[in-house]
Amino acid sequence: MAKSRDRVELKNSVRSPLPNGKDIGPIDLNQQIEVTVYLRPSAGLANTEAIGKTPISSRTYLSREEFAGTHGAQAEDIQSIRAFAEEYGLRVVSEDAARRMVKLGGTVEAFNQAFGTSLRRYQHASGTYRCRTGAVTVPAEIADVIEGVFGLDNRPQAKPHFRVRKRRAGSQTGGSFSPLQVADLYNFPSGFDGSGQCIGIIELGGGYKTADLTSFFNAAGITTPKVTAVAVDGGKNSPTGDPNGADGEVELDIEVAGSIAPGAEIAVYFAPNTDQGFIDAITTAVHDTKNKPSIISISWGGPESSWTAQARDALNSACQAAATMGVTVLAASGDDGATDGTSSPTVDFPASSPYVIGCGGTKIIASGSSISSEQAWNELSANEGATGGGVSEVFALPDYQSSAKVPAAPNAFKGRGVPDVAGDADPETGYDVIVDGQQSVIGGTSAVAPLWSGLLARINQAIGKNVGYVNPLLYANPAESTFRDITSGSNGDYSAGEGWDACTGLGSPDGAKLLSALQGM
Repeated sequence: MAKSRDRVELKNSVRSPLPNGKDIGPIDLNQQIEVTVYLRPSAGLANTEAIGKTPISSRTYLSREEFAGTHGAQAEDIQSIRAFAEEYGLRVVSEDAARRMVKLGGTVEAFNQAFGTSLRRYQHASGTYRCRTGAVTVPAEIADVIEGVFGLDNRPQAKPHFRVRKRRAGSQTGGSFSPLQVADLYNFPSGFDGSGQCIGIIELGGGYKTADLTSFFNAAGITTPKVTAVAVDGGKNSPTGDPNGADGEVELDIEVAGSIAPGAEIAVYFAPNTDQGFIDAITTAVHDTKNKPSIISISWGGPESSWTAQARDALNSACQAAATMGVTVLAASGDDGATDGTSSPTVDFPASSPYVIGCGGTKIIASGSSISSEQAWNELSANEGATGGGVSEVFALPDYQSSAKVPAAPNAFKGRGVPDVAGDADPETGYDVIVDGQQSVIGGTSAVAPLWSGLLARINQAIGKNVGYVNPLLYANPAESTFRDITSGSNGDYSAGEGWDACTGLGSPDGAKLLSALQGM
């Protein structure tokens, strides 16, 4: 029996049910679940901004092992969670000092007692889920040790940002493209295939079929890259057979990144679609000492308001950790225009993290081997989506955007502007891919994150060093002047214009010019 003691609310842990949901009763108190407890670091990451402003040739990154020793969880903090678990009848499933996490297992009843919750079953349009409301509480003596508790609630946290092209009568498309055709239109540097790099891809559902990848790359005349599935929190490579479902996201990501950088290894981290799964997948990829991804591509996300503050903080902290280790993180900015599928303008997270390259979308029309026109992607009138973008209401304007003329957020906050960069995303000018044995044309900002990931894999190979946390350099000359500035189109509430804008960021890339610029920075 747990001791009676003073308890305090865990900071930023308050959670409400999903809107329009329904409480359908109690949960079996004997049900076994697993919960991830994230701990404070041994030391903060005060030098992150300095890394971003340092010339790439002069940068010194921490190895994953060095990071674990300097910034991982303290041994005494892990021990305090072990003691806490034993007191409340929970077991330690695993612990990882580098990721600052301890995973606990036990019954719903034991977790209710340990964290002061009353878990219930809720029904929502997205399905039935285990719900907690209010704040998590913990014994006062360990409150400063814990930064987040994830897994008590298992509602869906994110959605994939891809759009399958619809066949509309009389629609005017710009024609679809292979990923390599898009790379050529954007003048990606030739002579490089990403050798020596590993691209980590985060997936929260679906899967890939080896036969699909083989067929796709063989048809394209590209050597099939080495693809490894990494299981996180019980997630796994599980193709559903539905090309319009999450399989479309998974195979789009692999086929786009693999086309651009077939010499790179691709590690796909599969996790459940919950805040616990999302955060655990990213921390696993960031601290993976086996596959050692140098680039992490994320095509899933949700409106900033759909996250608890502790979940946003934990994921943002993982991306900041990546920056200190020379790992570049990219994320799709969303496919529902300026509102991100809500009732008012907002931005998608994790694209809004200041340590992430937010990837917006365009529509390109090609004439031969060159782009004849390019504008912000907006097919909202045809229900085919639009690029996400706007201004964060929770992350402050970073120094690197101080001259970007980012407008105030809807709540008047001086926030981070999203996205940073752009690329072809309109499903009407989408990517030719193979999903579940079927040829398909898919767009969405989901395609832009792996497109840019492949470009950065080529650039890393060419430079001979990871560009890592490159955001500050993208906003400085000569890199900033290499972008193809997008000055037409909108995403509903924001219009494209000269310089940075909240639809297409700095613009789409000229890959060869960007490489040349970064080599000199």
